[in-house]
Amino acid sequence: MPATLECQRRMWALADAARLWPHVVEVVPGMNNLTLVFDPLQADSADLAQQMKNAWEQAAEVEVGTAEIEIPVRYGGTDGPDLASLAKLLNLSIDELVKRHTQADYIVFFLGFQPGFAYLGGLDPTLHAPRHPKPRLEVPAGSVGIGGEQTGIYPAVSPGGWQLLGRTDLKLFDPARNPPTLMQPGDHVRFTALEVLA
Repeated sequence: MPATLECQRRMWALADAARLWPHVVEVVPGMNNLTLVFDPLQADSADLAQQMKNAWEQAAEVEVGTAEIEIPVRYGGTDGPDLASLAKLLNLSIDELVKRHTQADYIVFFLGFQPGFAYLGGLDPTLHAPRHPKPRLEVPAGSVGIGGEQTGIYPAVSPGGWQLLGRTDLKLFDPARNPPTLMQPGDHVRFTALEVLA
């Protein structure tokens, strides 16, 4: 089932409701799913399943984050090693690929993979691209990439298989900041091009 903003908003509403239930220890919204951690000695799993079903049916779409965040990006060159090959794969010029990537209004669907990694919905369908069959062992922090139907930014150095378009210097995760993640579910995100290199 493809991820949609409507589904994510209902997930956020369901998560808000579940956080208030007794014996629920943690609630983690994901992409079209919700992880519910509960105390098995206190809670009845069948009752919780029914509560979730009822809450899902009653869930109204809610807005979570309200921030508008601009991400300045250096596209191409050593910061975006896949930009030229991805443009060729998608039958676009480099400038057109960057234009389409920067024109969209993205919504943070959820945070995952690593602290501060925001999965962004709203990618132009013409930019949907496969992940690399063999992931890189080290993707630099701040790398902006496309993986499937989504775009996102690696907050820290890590392995990764997304197509890398560019890089930003913004710090996406800082444990000393409150909240520590720059982006929250529901926030609006726009990319701007600082420069574009072939």
